[in-house]
Amino acid sequence: QVQLVESGGGLVQAGGSLNLSCVASGIIFARNAMAWHRQAPNKQRELIAHITSADKTTYIDSVKGRFIISRDNAKNTVYLQMNGLKPEDTAVYYCNAPSTATRFGFWGQGTQVTVSS
Repeated sequence: QVQLVESGGGLVQAGGSLNLSCVASGIIFARNAMAWHRQAPNKQRELIAHITSADKTTYIDSVKGRFIISRDNAKNTVYLQMNGLKPEDTAVYYCNAPSTATRFGFWGQGTQVTVSS
């Protein structure tokens, strides 16, 4: 079975930082691209960061220069370091493992990030 478990969310003041973690099991982690998505209330879920098995990263413009996605294959873990947080970053953040075995890959349960002004 595939399982993704996020952690590290919470309440932080604007300008602060958080580091999210996602531990994966049931996949060949080192060969799998990984991604972070987020969903704010009444908004569509959006892809915000992606990392390939070769460690190539991509970001949406709104988080470039502030967020960093990374991975530790020895720990089957993908991270999202979030710096310079803004209130508009408030959302539920989801870990995603793309897979050809399913339509949308596999998802974690989400972790809430709330940024106060």
